[in-house]
Amino acid sequence: MSNTQDSQDILVHTEEGVCTITFNRAAKKNSFTEAMYTQMADALVSAKTDAGVRVVVFQGDIAIFSAGNDIADFLKQTSTPGAMGADAPVWRFLQEVSAFPKPLVAAVCGPAVGIGTTLLLHCDLVYAGDNAAFSLPFINLGVCPEAASSLLLPQMLGYHRAAEALLLGEPFMAEAALEVGLVNRVVPPNECNGVAQAQAKKLARKPLSSLIETKRLMKGGQAKAVSERIAEEGAVFARMLREPAAKEALTSFMEKRHPDFSKY
Repeated sequence: MSNTQDSQDILVHTEEGVCTITFNRAAKKNSFTEAMYTQMADALVSAKTDAGVRVVVFQGDIAIFSAGNDIADFLKQTSTPGAMGADAPVWRFLQEVSAFPKPLVAAVCGPAVGIGTTLLLHCDLVYAGDNAAFSLPFINLGVCPEAASSLLLPQMLGYHRAAEALLLGEPFMAEAALEVGLVNRVVPPNECNGVAQAQAKKLARKPLSSLIETKRLMKGGQAKAVSERIAEEGAVFARMLREPAAKEALTSFMEKRHPDFSKY
């Protein structure tokens, strides 16, 4: 049985127990808009309760996983008072993905910026093309980390490597991600989606109750802490967006100039 839902920038296709969520905005570097977060959150809510879905796969383009937030769309959102509150689509998506009970798999090729990387902290299996580049440039945008990355990255990478990634915001490549355990395997980019799909199909043939309980037991000990950290980061992020450093960072990005943080 196959089911396909086409919503342009996000494609959702379910076949043989595998629901694939494809970022389909390569012309804009698969940068996420408010509407895309809503579509992805809705897809996860549907997949969570659909007995025909046993695994979810995230994938992008062979040259770009995601450039993170669409800055123009982001500026439009943040110009509205209260738009980045707790019920904003991005926070809803992060709560859904962090608490998703079934296996999550990701295929990452090319740049994975911001949420393009932090999303992976909530995936169970991650496969990367050897062209993958991961970056967490929140500090360069005058804001703070999200997706509970301030909690999960030090656990995964160790404090000093996490500090380097979050305080400098500089990219690290696929082999470095493999070394620290962020990805399971590095493959040629043209094989990455196929490898992720093959692994997802293996999972889909396992007993669903066993998959869910095993994942719950592995993650259950800190599920509450992750949810609380996502909420805390979200509140700080929303506050910092209203402050001068973030305004300078976002404005300079749109004006294609280097930001000047000397006063902030």
